[in-house]
Amino acid sequence: MLFNSYEFIFAFWPVTFVVYFLLNRFTKPVAGKLWLALASLFFYSWWSIKSLPLILASIAFNYIMGRAISHADKSRSTRKLLLAAAIVGDVALLGYYKYADFFITNVNELFSAQLQLLHLALPLGISFFTFTQIAYLVDAYRGSAKEYSIVNYVLFVTFYPHLIAGPILHHKEMMPQFDRTRSKRIIPGNVARGLFIFCIGLFKKVVIADTLAPIATQGFDVSTHLGFVEAWSTSLAYTMQLYFDFSGYSDMAIGIALLFNIKLPVNFNSPYKAVSIKDFWARWHMTLSRFLKDYIYIPLGGNRKGQFRTYFNLVATFVIGGFWHGAGWTFIIWGLMHGAAQVIQRLWQKTGVKLPRWFAWFITFMFINFTWIFFRAKTFEDAVKVLRGMFNIGEIHVSMTLLGQVLLIAASFFVAVFARNSMEMKQRFRPNLKYAAFIAFLFVFSVLYFNQVSEFLYFTF
Repeated sequence: MLFNSYEFIFAFWPVTFVVYFLLNRFTKPVAGKLWLALASLFFYSWWSIKSLPLILASIAFNYIMGRAISHADKSRSTRKLLLAAAIVGDVALLGYYKYADFFITNVNELFSAQLQLLHLALPLGISFFTFTQIAYLVDAYRGSAKEYSIVNYVLFVTFYPHLIAGPILHHKEMMPQFDRTRSKRIIPGNVARGLFIFCIGLFKKVVIADTLAPIATQGFDVSTHLGFVEAWSTSLAYTMQLYFDFSGYSDMAIGIALLFNIKLPVNFNSPYKAVSIKDFWARWHMTLSRFLKDYIYIPLGGNRKGQFRTYFNLVATFVIGGFWHGAGWTFIIWGLMHGAAQVIQRLWQKTGVKLPRWFAWFITFMFINFTWIFFRAKTFEDAVKVLRGMFNIGEIHVSMTLLGQVLLIAASFFVAVFARNSMEMKQRFRPNLKYAAFIAFLFVFSVLYFNQVSEFLYFTF
C-alpha cells in the first residue's frame, strides 16, 4: 500500500487513526498498541502476503534474542556472544534474500562456474526492518533498551509510517511516546501539523519526483547515446528525483506518525545546500548516517586508533553503506567514492585553506551529482554512457522537449537549494486560514497527479 494512493489516504489511514484513539479512550492502553501493530502488519501484507511469515519470523527471533541479551548474567562475554549470534542471524537473512544472486553471479564469472541463480523476490523493507532490529539488539547489549512486551516490540518494528523505508529508529526514542498520557488522545495541533507535513511530502513525491522520473529513466535505461544537454538533464533529473522522492516519503512518514502523537526523527535537512561531503551526510538520510556511525564506524574503532585506521574505517563504513543499498558493483563504487571523499576532506582540512563558501558548495553538489550516476545506473556501462555524454561538448542540441525538461529540472533545483525545507516550514506553521488553503492546494493538486502513481525509490533498497 502506497502513502500516495486512494486506499491509503481515504481508507486505511483514517480508519487506523479513529479506531486507535477510540480504543485508547474506552479500553486498556495495550489494545490501541495491538490495533496499530496488527494494522501495520496488514499494511505490510498488502504488498505480498507471502512476505508476512518472514517479517514475523524476524521479529520473533530478534525479540527472543533481545530478551536473552537483557536477561543474561553480567558476564560481558556471554552477552557479547548472544549479540554476535543475533546479528549474524539478521545479516544472514538479509544476505540470503538480497545478495545471494549477486555472489552467485560473481562466482560464476570469476571461476567460469554455472551455478543456478535463486531469483529470490526481495521482501519489502527487509533492509530497514533488519537495521532497526540490529540497532535494538546493540542497544539492549549496551543496556539502553529493554522490551518485555511482545506487543510493544511488534509495534516498534512494524509501525507503518516507518516500516518500509525508515526513518531508522531507536527503541528508546519511539516507544516511550506511546505510553505518555497526553499521547493517548487526539491533539488538534499535532493533527494540523501532521497533515501539513504529509501534504508537503505528497506534493514532493507525486508532483515533483514522479514528473522528473521519466527524464531519468529515458536517459539511464532507454537511450543508447546521450548528447551533452541530454546527459546533464539525465543526471540532474535523477539527483532531484531521488531527493524529492525520498524526502517526500520521510515527510509523509513524519506527518502520519504525528497524527498518532509520535514524533519520528528528521531524516533530511536540505542536503543539496551542503558545503562539504561531511555536511552532506549530516543532512542526507540522517538516521542512516547515525546508524552507520554508531553501529559500524565506532565499533570498527572510529578515530581512536590512529590516522590511517581512521581513514580505513571511514572508507569501510561507506562501502558497507553502499552495499547495503543494493547488491551491485555500482553501489559499492558509489560507497567507495563517498568514503574516499571523506578522507580527502579531512586531508584538505589539515592544510588550513578555506574555500569560498559558494565554491565549496559547487564542488560538493557536483560530486554528489556525479556519484548519484553510479547509484542509479543498473550497469557500469550505463554509468559510463551518462558520464561520457556529460563531457561530450561537441554534441550540443536542444529541442523544445529537452528545453521543457531543463526548465523543470531548474525549477526543482531552485526549490531544493534555495527554498525552505519542510521542517523549516513546519516551525513557521500556524493553524490558520492561510495555511489551511495552502494544505488544500497541495493536497488537491497532488491527488490530480495520482494517475502516474509510482512506488518510492527506496522501496527497492
